[in-house]
Amino acid sequence: MENQLSGAEREVSGDGVTVAGPRRHDRGTAADAIIKLSRAHNAVMSRVHRDLAGPGLTFTQFAVLEVLFSRGPMCQKDIARKILSQSSGNMTVVIDHLEHRGLVEREKKPDDRRTNMVSLTLEGRRVIGEFLPHHLDVIAQEFAVLSPEELKTLAALLKRLGLAGKRPVKADSGDCIK
Repeated sequence: MENQLSGAEREVSGDGVTVAGPRRHDRGTAADAIIKLSRAHNAVMSRVHRDLAGPGLTFTQFAVLEVLFSRGPMCQKDIARKILSQSSGNMTVVIDHLEHRGLVEREKKPDDRRTNMVSLTLEGRRVIGEFLPHHLDVIAQEFAVLSPEELKTLAALLKRLGLAGKRPVKADSGDCIK
């Protein structure tokens, strides 16, 4: 059933999804939606994670390599923010493992020795560069059950759901933003 919105309530976002102000949904429907979202997430991520066994990576290790591959060297805190808010303590362990395998290296920032810049080694660049196209194909295959339009709509709805109630976060003075 389509929501009936007055002209004042109706607004179309940049991604073409109709947006309305806060509304209250039936608790049972909302609970059913969160269960389906959780089950779908777990099923898809389980299948996608299996693909990471090829190069012997965990999901978080893969995410670190991918963000460094696409964005270049970053400090650990920024990497943690980019890859779905991993704690910086956990990020240290993840980067330790990648460094031990020779896939990343750390370097102290000259202007702030408390901050480690992390970058890919040649081997890290080779591993992610060879594996990423295959992995993106695996991800695309997971969404093959949806039409291109359904996938765009899903992405827009998930973005809106994820941003709902999000407050702007102030950067603290210890940040390492380029």
